[in-house]
Amino acid sequence: MSELNLNQRQYLEFEKLALNAFAPLTAFMRRDEMRSVVETMRLPGGEVFPLPVVLDITHKQADQIRHSAKVALVFAGKEVGSLEPDDFFSFDMLEASRNVFGTDDIAHPGVELFTQKMGRVLVGGSVQLKERVPLDIAVQELTPEETKEAFRRAGWRTVVGFQTRNVPHRAHEYLQRVALEQVDGLFIQPLVGRKRAGDYQPAAILAGYKALIENYYPVDRVLLGVLTTYMRYAGPREAVFHAIVRRNYGCTHFIVGRDHAGVGSYYGKYAGHELVKSFGTELGITVMCLHGPYYCARCDGIVTEHTCPHADAEPSQVVEISGTWMREILGDGRKPDLHLMRAEVVDSLRGVDLFIAESKA
Repeated sequence: MSELNLNQRQYLEFEKLALNAFAPLTAFMRRDEMRSVVETMRLPGGEVFPLPVVLDITHKQADQIRHSAKVALVFAGKEVGSLEPDDFFSFDMLEASRNVFGTDDIAHPGVELFTQKMGRVLVGGSVQLKERVPLDIAVQELTPEETKEAFRRAGWRTVVGFQTRNVPHRAHEYLQRVALEQVDGLFIQPLVGRKRAGDYQPAAILAGYKALIENYYPVDRVLLGVLTTYMRYAGPREAVFHAIVRRNYGCTHFIVGRDHAGVGSYYGKYAGHELVKSFGTELGITVMCLHGPYYCARCDGIVTEHTCPHADAEPSQVVEISGTWMREILGDGRKPDLHLMRAEVVDSLRGVDLFIAESKA
C-alpha cells in the first residue's frame, strides 16, 4: 500500500472527519462537494456546510498515489489511518477565497493559506482512523463521544458551546454568564489548531480559562476542552461552521458574538448573526446571537448597546474590550485594568509563552 505523509493541519482535519466532528461530512471533499460548498454553502445533497474541508497535496504526491485503491496516512512517523482516493482535482483558490472569505486580499490569513501555502492538487475520498497521535496542543481535548458522555453524566439536557481563540477577558465572561442563565451547562472549547502569528498559544488560553473557571464559575456547570482544528478566519461562514461542529459535540446551543471568527475589518460587526439566522432551524442547534459587550464607567459594569445608553451620548465613558487590544496590552508587558480582565487570569499567564511567532502550513 502506498503512503502519504501529512502535516499537522492535514492530520487534524483527517482526525476530525474520522471522529465525526465535521458531520454530515465524513470524507475529504471531492470536486462536486467543493464546488457546491464554495458556491452555495451546502453539500450536493442539500445539507448546510459552509467551508471546504480538503486534502491538499503536491503534484509529486498525487502521481505516487493516483492509482492506489487505499493509501496509508502517516503523521509524526506513525500510520494513523487510511484514505480511499477517488477524485484528484485542481480548484481556482482565488475564486474559492472570494466566496469563502469575501476577499482575495493576500493579507487575509485564510486567503494566504488557500493561495500560497496549500498543495496544488486536491484529493477527495473516504477515510478510516487507525490511531490518534497525542499532541501538546491537544492536552484536554475530548472527542464528540466523550463530550456527549460528559454532558450525560453531569445531567445536562441543554448545553451552550463557546468558541474562542483568546485568553478570556471580561466581555467573554459576560457572554458566557448570559448564556449560562438559560441552559444547564457551558462547554468552553477554545480552538487551538493552526492560527496566524500573533494569536495566543494554546497553553496561554488554557491557563487563563482554568483560572477563570476555578475562581469565578460553578465548576459543576462548566466543561473545558479544546478543539484542534485550524482557524479559517472566515467570519460569517465560520460562525455557521463552528455552530455545526459544536452540535456534533453534543451542544444544544451556541454563542455567536461580535465579529465572530473575524480578522481585521473584512466583515461586518454582526454579519455572523445575519448568516446563522438565514438558515433557520437547519443547523440543528439553537444559536444565541449576542451583542458585543463593553465596559461603561457610567453604568459601572460590562454592558452592550442593548442595555446601555451611553455609547453615543457619552463615548468617553465607554471602553471597548477586544481580543486584539488585550493582546497588545499583554504583549507590552502591561496589566489590563480589572474591569477588562480578571487579575487571576492575568496572574495565570506568568511564565507562559503567550503568542504564536510563526504561522506554518
